[in-house]
Amino acid sequence: MFIYLTMDVRTFGYKQKLENRKKKFDFMSQVCRRRGGRPEVPSKLPHNKIISSGDQDKDEGLDFSEFTKYLKDHEKKLRLTFKSLDKNNDGRIDFMEVKQSLADLGLDISKEEAEKILNSIDVDGTMTVDWNEWREHFLFNPATNLQEIIRYWKHSTVLDIGDSLAIPDEFTEEEKTTGLWWKQLSAGAMAGAVSRTGTAPLDRMKVFMQVHSSKSNKISLVGGFKQMLKEGGLTSLWRGNGINVLKIAPETAIKFMAYERYKKMFASEPGKVRTHERFMAGSLAGATAQTAIYPMEVLKTRLCLRKTGQYSGMFDCAKKIMKKEGVKAFYKGYIPNIIGIIPYAGIDLAVYESLKNLWLSRYAKDTANPGILVLLGCGTVSSSCGQLASYPLALIRTRMQAQASLEGSEQLPMNLMVKKILEKEGFFGLYRGIVPNFMKVIPAVSISYVVYEYMRSGLGIQK
Repeated sequence: MFIYLTMDVRTFGYKQKLENRKKKFDFMSQVCRRRGGRPEVPSKLPHNKIISSGDQDKDEGLDFSEFTKYLKDHEKKLRLTFKSLDKNNDGRIDFMEVKQSLADLGLDISKEEAEKILNSIDVDGTMTVDWNEWREHFLFNPATNLQEIIRYWKHSTVLDIGDSLAIPDEFTEEEKTTGLWWKQLSAGAMAGAVSRTGTAPLDRMKVFMQVHSSKSNKISLVGGFKQMLKEGGLTSLWRGNGINVLKIAPETAIKFMAYERYKKMFASEPGKVRTHERFMAGSLAGATAQTAIYPMEVLKTRLCLRKTGQYSGMFDCAKKIMKKEGVKAFYKGYIPNIIGIIPYAGIDLAVYESLKNLWLSRYAKDTANPGILVLLGCGTVSSSCGQLASYPLALIRTRMQAQASLEGSEQLPMNLMVKKILEKEGFFGLYRGIVPNFMKVIPAVSISYVVYEYMRSGLGIQK
């Protein structure tokens, strides 16, 4: 190894590099154990990706020839990445080139944030990075480009809190070409299914309170659960969960495909998607997916509110709705649902971007990885803010979906229903059921994250 490094140093003519390389080798020696001249790295160490990248004979270790080949191949990739970032071909990367390159990947950052990223690589204090500084920084780092910032900070499928209005995930070109995108979506769908099942009682309570609670008929959490248990037993708490889980797959697939199409339509330049363009594409993708699967949303509400023996299952429910109310019944509440996408997606994205930029500007020194607690915190706060803004529309949607199933209920359009609620219950009448809705956020996020990580491991997705 030292022979290779010495030859490499002589090639570049930098004596200092030998010392830097020795330090890096010493560091690797501390985290590796030598067994027969072969360094072996425990699976949980960050260097595991280096081992897996260079291990040609799959014996979970690197010999001298494998290690030198990894360094040469990795250096070639680093050279190509450096050239792609060096827009003006002057042999140096400045903050504007970093900013432009990240914009090309779909991430808008400020000048200060670009300078912070550059400063973490810059050694000589010139606020530019030459090839030697770039090479030194990334030679023992498996990452070959700046897409790790996108990978860490993109809105992750791990955050499933039971709502379907969020903007879809952003996938890198590498993830699309290697097929990782479908694995990510599959892992996210499974995480969402388990998460929704785990929080289904709170979700049913939310729907129950949205429809039945009022000033004259106040329903508390404890009282509501007692009513449901008395009427249908313990299993009644999961009514409507089956179809709520079933709709994840078609909705995710339609939203993803529509999002990719709309991005191409709105992108001002090929391959570049600004924040406002992402918002428009994401909102339209959400509207497209909701239009396609909306009958399932109506069925979910009806099944949540059904009495024991009213329906034998989702197909029986659909059949009875069709016979009694016709096809139009499957799109009741559609308008407030579609309108609700704009405040939810807009505020969710704006808050998430603000929190992300705040973290990058204050704490991103040596890495773009904020850690799981920060990611979950940002995602939870942004989603909750989006829910808070769109909740009145969600309540109107649910009441319109449920109208025909309630005895003596008026069949009111959206504007008259809003007017009636404000007159009889006041402004806070539009927020009935929001307590159980927010109560399920933290457990939903926690459950989906744990399941997501297990699914990633099972599907062979590297972190």
